[in-house]
Amino acid sequence: MKKVYACFCTDVIHEGHLNVLKTAAQYGEVYAGVMSDQAMVRFNRFPTISQERRAEILKETGYVKETLVQQDIMYDEVLERLRPDYVVHGDNWLHSRENIIRENVLKNLKKYGGELIEVPYTCNETVKKIDDNMREKLAMPEFRRKRLRQVLTMRPIVKALEVHSGLTGLIAEKTIVANNNSLDQFDAMWISSLCDSTAKGKPDIELVDMSSRIRTIEDVMDVTTKPIILDGDTGGLVEHFVYNVRTLERMGVSAVIIEDKTGLKKNSLFGTEVEQTQDTIENFTAKIRAGKSVLRTEEFMIIARIESLILERGMEDALTRAYAYVEAGADGIMIHSRKTDPGEILEFCRQFREKDASTPIVVVPTSFNSITEEELAEAGVNIVIYANQLTRSAFPAMQGVAVEILKHHRAKEVDDRLMPIKDIIRLIDAL
Repeated sequence: MKKVYACFCTDVIHEGHLNVLKTAAQYGEVYAGVMSDQAMVRFNRFPTISQERRAEILKETGYVKETLVQQDIMYDEVLERLRPDYVVHGDNWLHSRENIIRENVLKNLKKYGGELIEVPYTCNETVKKIDDNMREKLAMPEFRRKRLRQVLTMRPIVKALEVHSGLTGLIAEKTIVANNNSLDQFDAMWISSLCDSTAKGKPDIELVDMSSRIRTIEDVMDVTTKPIILDGDTGGLVEHFVYNVRTLERMGVSAVIIEDKTGLKKNSLFGTEVEQTQDTIENFTAKIRAGKSVLRTEEFMIIARIESLILERGMEDALTRAYAYVEAGADGIMIHSRKTDPGEILEFCRQFREKDASTPIVVVPTSFNSITEEELAEAGVNIVIYANQLTRSAFPAMQGVAVEILKHHRAKEVDDRLMPIKDIIRLIDAL
C-alpha cells in the first residue's frame, strides 16, 4: 500500500484532526507524526501531556498504522527517512507564517515525486471552543508556573521580552517570525520594575509597591500563557520578601529575580555614577534561604542578580557571590554589566561554568547589545532578557506623533506611521 504521512502538534484530537486522518486513510497506510516537545514550543503550542500520550491518542483513533516523533518543525529528516507517497495537512498553513513549512514539505516531496494533499481547515464553534480551552489551560497557575523550568530543558537559550501591560503581553505572546528556514518567537515575558514604573510615570526607586506590581502581572496573565519572570528589585525586607514569594508562586509567576543591593534602589546602568550599596553575602544568602523556605512547589524559581561588575567590585567578588548564592538555594544567577563590550560577561560565564555546569545563567544585554543569542548560548547562558526595548521604542514614536499633531493641527500627517485600529483589535482575542 501507499505510505501517507500526517504530523500533529496538539494535545487534543478534535473533528478537524479526524478529518485529516480520514482523508489520509483514503490514500494508503497512515504514519502519524507526533511533533516533539521542543518543536511544539516553536509553534507556541506548549505541550500539556507527554509525547508518549500524544502518540497513544493518535493510535486510538483507529486510522493510524504507526506513530513516530518528528523532532523538528521542518520535515527534512522525517520525509527523507519515511519517503511517503503523500503528505496530508490542513490548508490553514497557506495564509500564515507556517507557509514556510509548507514550502519545505513541497521541496522535499519534489526530490522523489511525492504529493501534498491539503484538507480544508475545519472551523466551527466546537473546534474553536476546544482550542480556547487548551489556551486557557496553559494560562492556569499550575501550568504556567512550571513552564520556565520546562522550556529551559527544551530551548538552547530562552528569550524573554519586557512587557508592562496586557497589550505588550500580547505582542510578546503572538509575535512569530519566519527566519532562517524556521519559525521563531519569544519564550517568556519579563515584567520590569523600570518599565512598570515608567508606564505609571513614577521613578524607578521601588516607589511602585508590590500591590501595584501585582495588578500589572494580573493584566498580563489575563491575556497570555507564556511564563513570567518578575523583576523583584532588591526583594525588600526579608519579612516582605517571603510574603511576596508566596503570593507570586500562588499566582503562577515562574521566577523572581532579586539584586544584591540595599538602601534606596537606583537603576544599575548608572553604575558608580550614583551612590549604590551592595548587600553583604551573609544578608543576601539569608534572604534567598528565607524565600526558598516558604515555597510550596519545586517549580517557582528565585534567581540572584549580582551587581559586582556594575559596581566595579571585580570578577572575583562576582564569582564568590555566585557560588555562595547557589549554595544558599538560588535557582539561577543573573550577571549584569553596563559595558558595551560583552567581554567581562563572557569571562564570568567561562569561569562560573568551570565549577558549575548546571545552574542557569541569565543576562540582560542592554548595553552589550551586539552579541547574539547563539554566542551567549555557546558561553553557557540559558536566559536572555530584552529588558526595556518595547518601552524605549514606544516613547519616541508616541512623542513624535504628538509633536506632528501639534504642528499641523490635525492627524492626517501621522496616519501613515500608525497601526490600523483593525489590526490592534485583531491582536486582542474576543471571548
